[in-house]
Amino acid sequence: MRTSVKLTAAAASALLALTTLTACGDNGSQDAAAGGDNGKIKIMVGGLDKVIYLPARLTQQLGYFEDEGVHVTLLTEPAGVQATTSLLSGDVQGVVGFYDHTLDLQVKGKQVESVVQFAHAPGEVEVVSSKAAAGLTSAKDFKGKKLGVTGLGSSTDFLTKYLAVKNGVRTSEFTPVAVGAGQTFLSAMKQGSIDGGMTTDPTVAQVLDKNLGKVLIDMRTPEGSKEALGGPYPSSSLYMNTDWVNSHKDTVRKLAKAFVKTLKWMSTHTPEQIADKMPADYAQGGKELYVRAIKDTLPMFTKDGVMPADGPATVERVLKSFNPNLKNASVDLKKTYTTEFVKNGG
Repeated sequence: MRTSVKLTAAAASALLALTTLTACGDNGSQDAAAGGDNGKIKIMVGGLDKVIYLPARLTQQLGYFEDEGVHVTLLTEPAGVQATTSLLSGDVQGVVGFYDHTLDLQVKGKQVESVVQFAHAPGEVEVVSSKAAAGLTSAKDFKGKKLGVTGLGSSTDFLTKYLAVKNGVRTSEFTPVAVGAGQTFLSAMKQGSIDGGMTTDPTVAQVLDKNLGKVLIDMRTPEGSKEALGGPYPSSSLYMNTDWVNSHKDTVRKLAKAFVKTLKWMSTHTPEQIADKMPADYAQGGKELYVRAIKDTLPMFTKDGVMPADGPATVERVLKSFNPNLKNASVDLKKTYTTEFVKNGG
């Protein structure tokens, strides 16, 4: 049963990897290598239809990329770890994914930094299936369970491991299962291939609406993040290779300005107004359910794209609790993010 779910998730990954969404036309021919940015970039998103990454597509929908003169192609992968692979291979210039990957990559010798911080909470929810609810009432019960994550090595995988270790369960005592998000996650819940799992809206809203399970740990708000993780946990962000950022500052500045405009727009509009701007097919469970998903997730977002002061330290503490690569490594947190492009209006 578990094998079939993995195959389904893999098939979904392959399909999504082919999806591209072009923000605006590819005009402009100035050669960036000659000293000027032509503004053409590709950004990989760890799931375009996930509400935690909503600013990426919303910026496109609002026309803010075009307003700033940058020509952006958005691509999608179901898990952040796969998006990071695309960045390291040079297939894309940026990733909309979780900030925690910048720390993990630094200790592996790769210098990547967050240039716009979308969120100060994970936006993630640990749900438990209705079938397993009696024996899975907290993270202390993770032992012996099969727990869904978007992908092995993903941020959902990181956070699941932290919650286990924090509650006295070794990472070797439960089984993480890569089930993606959306329909592949829901199928795994229905089939009993997982006892619970970590996911985001709109998948969370669909789990609850279909009575497939219930919320075990909610990290969609700063308060929920503090309770579960001990502090703010900066998550969704635009991160890029530091060398590329330093050699394309004009383009990065325009990108940052576009994204900050979106975050400010989100903070002054209702979930209904936000949903109206998004593609109709993102509301797979129906418009009303999608609006609810946006409403429940909105508290995670920043209004200015600035990294919360004590956020990086929380992420470092969380990762070091279970990740052997980071446990005894020295991480230079100041090199994992920059506020240069978002302060003072970008």
